[in-house]
Amino acid sequence: MEINKRTILWIVFSVSLVVLWNNWMVSNGKQSMFSATPPARTATVANPAPGIAAPNAAGVPGAAAPAPFQNETITMTTDVMKVDIDTAGGVIKRLELLKFKNAHDKTKNQVLFDVTPNGMYVAQTGLLSNVTGLTLPTKDTGFVAKSGPRALDGANEIQLVLEAEQGGVKLTKTFTFKRGDYLIGMRHDVANVGTVPVNPSLYLQLLHHGNKPEGESYFNSSYTGPTMYTPADHYQKLKFDTIEKKGHAEHATKADDGWVAISQHYFVSAFLPPANMQREIFTKKDGPNLYAIGTIMPLGSIAPGKSVSNEARLYSGPQDENKLATIAPGLELVKDYGFLTIIARPIFWVMDHIHDLLGNWGWTIIAFTILIKLLFFPLSAAGYKSMARIKVVTPKMQAIREKYKGDPAKMNQATMELYKTEKINPLGGCLPIMVQMPVFISLYWVLQASAEMRGAPWVGWITDLTAPDPFFILPVLYAISMFITTKLNPAPADPMQAKMMLFMPLAFSVMFLFFPSGLVLYWVVNNILSIAQQWVITKKFEDASAKK
Repeated sequence: MEINKRTILWIVFSVSLVVLWNNWMVSNGKQSMFSATPPARTATVANPAPGIAAPNAAGVPGAAAPAPFQNETITMTTDVMKVDIDTAGGVIKRLELLKFKNAHDKTKNQVLFDVTPNGMYVAQTGLLSNVTGLTLPTKDTGFVAKSGPRALDGANEIQLVLEAEQGGVKLTKTFTFKRGDYLIGMRHDVANVGTVPVNPSLYLQLLHHGNKPEGESYFNSSYTGPTMYTPADHYQKLKFDTIEKKGHAEHATKADDGWVAISQHYFVSAFLPPANMQREIFTKKDGPNLYAIGTIMPLGSIAPGKSVSNEARLYSGPQDENKLATIAPGLELVKDYGFLTIIARPIFWVMDHIHDLLGNWGWTIIAFTILIKLLFFPLSAAGYKSMARIKVVTPKMQAIREKYKGDPAKMNQATMELYKTEKINPLGGCLPIMVQMPVFISLYWVLQASAEMRGAPWVGWITDLTAPDPFFILPVLYAISMFITTKLNPAPADPMQAKMMLFMPLAFSVMFLFFPSGLVLYWVVNNILSIAQQWVITKKFEDASAKK
């Protein structure tokens, strides 16, 4: 009787184990041990196309529809940037530069990618199918993020991995962020998890609004728009206005190397596809006040169970000329020096080497001004000697004007004979200024374009050499120096011209209120050096004249 009880208990225990095991198998989507057909599974849709409702569970009437995809924003933080990535499409929708302040609000950091009511600026990637009706993971597909660190902390590198499966293809996006680096690694692993071969293409796209940059003015204008580079066609600047009118811009459409970018004042965001890989380049209008530039790369045929990888990079940061030149051929060309690039680029090269020695851009500008003054010293000396001679013979010129005031022809003839006798070049005083004007304009563009100088202080009140003087001290010093220069020059014979010469310093000083303080600093130092040189030369000629 005791044996029968034990047997019954063992049978009950064994049956319970079998039932529990079967229930566990069913709850995990496995086939029941007591059923010949598999259980109905709930279908999941990563992100249904707009206007198409998600199907219910395997088409079974009355089955509950799956929960809609819930996207999340993942923030990756390094020592130089904070990046928001939306799992809906794996889109970079915000990128904040932690080492650069906003030009108009110093309490905030500079933001590149962003989505605001005023406009959109984002980086998107996805796959294109060569089969009509077959949708692969795109910029609109829902991705699932793998767990991992979201900030560098003590590490030198962090990664964010996103996965999505659609149309028999699994796309894995891996974002790599490194310490001190504005380059973001963007690897796309494409796996064929279906039963037939696929032939997808990968696209990389930058989307930007067409609004003018915040705070732009006539004296502080800059270029913002799509740019690109190919080995055959080199650097090309495109315009949003052209894309708006034509639906696209005129540019190279095929290449096996190069990059596409959105350039703006001091900063650039550029997709850098793998080298030596065939790609198409496109621009298009993507919506109201929304424009795209991008590239499409065929990935070839992928058999079932196989995969391919594409290693692209995204640079999003300052237009640091030396850094950009090492990243990709031609990328340094996004630094816009205007129409005097041929002069501005060597000027920056010289200033960059001076800065390596001095470590301050304000003192670099002063040292560069002295260098330019020494370079043009012979020409300046000749000009000042000519003006000194004119000042010495001014009484003789006045006598000629009085003598021939009713006969302008004879007055001019007598004046020219006096110039010839005294060996005076009437244009000599203008030559130093005329020669230096290209340097002055080029330096303006260097200050306008160089992110290296953005936010760079000099001394005291000058905390940003690319911004106007906040207390107008340098423009006032410029006015004073110009007034002294005018007094050292010979007075014009025409009273109206004399008044204009006195008015010019004031007019230029008002204009310089809006110019970068670094540019005004250059001109103030140049004027001080010119005053010293001119005073010495004029004094020499006056003393020599007095001894005669």
